[in-house]
Amino acid sequence: METELAQQARAFIMQFYEETEQPNAETRMTAILAEINDTGTYTLTKEELTYGAKLAWRNSNRCIGRLFWERMHVIDARETKTEDDVFMALCHHLSYATNEGKIIPTITVFPEGERVRIWNHQLIRYAGYEKNGRIIGDPASLEFTRYCQSLGWAGAEGDFDLLPFVFSIDENSPVFYPIPDDLVKEVELEHPTVESFKELDLRWYAVPIIADMRLEIGGLSFYAAPFNGWYMGTEIGARNLADDFRYNRLEQVADRLGINRSKESSLWRDEALVELNRAVLHSFQQAGVSIVDHHTAAKQFQQFMKNEEKQNRSVTGDWTWLIPPMSPAQTKIFHQSFHDEMKTPNFFYEDSPYK
Repeated sequence: METELAQQARAFIMQFYEETEQPNAETRMTAILAEINDTGTYTLTKEELTYGAKLAWRNSNRCIGRLFWERMHVIDARETKTEDDVFMALCHHLSYATNEGKIIPTITVFPEGERVRIWNHQLIRYAGYEKNGRIIGDPASLEFTRYCQSLGWAGAEGDFDLLPFVFSIDENSPVFYPIPDDLVKEVELEHPTVESFKELDLRWYAVPIIADMRLEIGGLSFYAAPFNGWYMGTEIGARNLADDFRYNRLEQVADRLGINRSKESSLWRDEALVELNRAVLHSFQQAGVSIVDHHTAAKQFQQFMKNEEKQNRSVTGDWTWLIPPMSPAQTKIFHQSFHDEMKTPNFFYEDSPYK
């Protein structure tokens, strides 16, 4: 009787060989079973790893951008051994994925298991500080910022201070590495018609790189596998900068644009939200940085569904995440339903080590 690992390996290998139309799947499976019998685990080939990482994106129930799953660039960093190696690999990922603004969907896969753990939620994120009863920067980063400070990192206590890379190898204590400034592309926000909008001094970073999810392929877990696509505008304009538990800038935006906030029924929040999102999309486009609006993203998701249907594959999804946070009923996704089944390969949430 096959072990659970052997069963998971078989399921993935058979899928890999079938979808890539390669022969000799059973020969490969025989070798894997022998390796599991001898060592208790097995090693994916680079080709298997690459396809498995792409499948993890295709199976990501919360992602609206899955149309581009086959375009994921996979960097094999499984031979990484030292802290400097990890730092250089993270820098390479950031540089390659940013691509001077023409963002490339990218994943870097570090050694299997928990040998390498990245402690950041995203590789790039702004710090948050609590000072004299008020919060400076990103409230979502308060706890992690305090942890970075406990390691010896010191920020400038501004609204948009870049947190360092924090990671650990094996049982060693975590280390931090400041991110080289020339690797981080940021976009200063301006409005297409209101010049004074720039006085709000808002900005955001170009590439969202999720760093704290576990990648699972064929029963193997990779706890360090940072990955990115590009931003959907509402992630920045309707959430990061607008949520009252994040940067909470809607009132400032409304006042800057002369929108009357005297009563809720004027829908000043909605008007300010639209204008803030217009500014985000305009600014990224002017800066030559890849971004997609939520209406286009929703249409791309419909194309993804059609592509999967042609391959006789069902599309799973988490409706609450797939609908955009602004004007969701104006997208077809809002009127659809999905089975929220977790297929593998996939990405899984893990508790943050510093918590």
